[in-house]
Amino acid sequence: MSQSLFEMISGKPTDTTSELEPVENSESQDEVSPPEVFPQAMPEDAKRVLVYLLRQGVILHSQKAKLFDSLCRYQVQIRQHLADVYLSLMLDERAGVAFVQTQDSTASDDEADEADEDSYSLITRRTLSLFDTLLLLVLRKHYQERETAGEQKIIIDLEQLEISLSPFLPLVEHASLERKKLSGRVKELMKRKLLTAVRGSDERFEITPIIRYVVNAEFLESLLVEYQQLAEQ
Repeated sequence: MSQSLFEMISGKPTDTTSELEPVENSESQDEVSPPEVFPQAMPEDAKRVLVYLLRQGVILHSQKAKLFDSLCRYQVQIRQHLADVYLSLMLDERAGVAFVQTQDSTASDDEADEADEDSYSLITRRTLSLFDTLLLLVLRKHYQERETAGEQKIIIDLEQLEISLSPFLPLVEHASLERKKLSGRVKELMKRKLLTAVRGSDERFEITPIIRYVVNAEFLESLLVEYQQLAEQ
């Protein structure tokens, strides 16, 4: 007789003809196992914040004040849920910025390499093109200069971006900067909340405080100088 599916999986044959042996009564039978303890459910406001964070990745107080306030209120529970899926929360209440990032891994190189990390991370890593890198550096420099000058809302337009990027054009092998290409990259940065549209204008944008965390201020100047030297060569 061929083995049943259960026998092939368990390696133990099943004997359907044998009777179950009676179980002796004992005091232990009267003991009741303690109920399982489940974590307390998150409040509805906290759930909405968590869902928005997982979908969008970023919450700005200037755009979503109510969600941002709820995030600050329930940040402990939200941090715990994010940690369960290898994510962490970057929250700057003063700047009104919150975003999700990959949790720092404590595993050694032997335990997990970059390929393994991609298999469990909800955030996909990608390498920026040289053009995107230069665009971020230009935005960060403009943000830093205007913030130092005391501006609270920092605006830049496409013409300013073109002028700031023009010294680096030899690095990207272009004699001139195509407005269409620049507009496309700006739209991508808007999706990632690094830029937001200025009402009433298609060519003016506000640089959000997230740019601070994308490009370190100390790293900015040295990298710009290096790129300028390369462009001149």
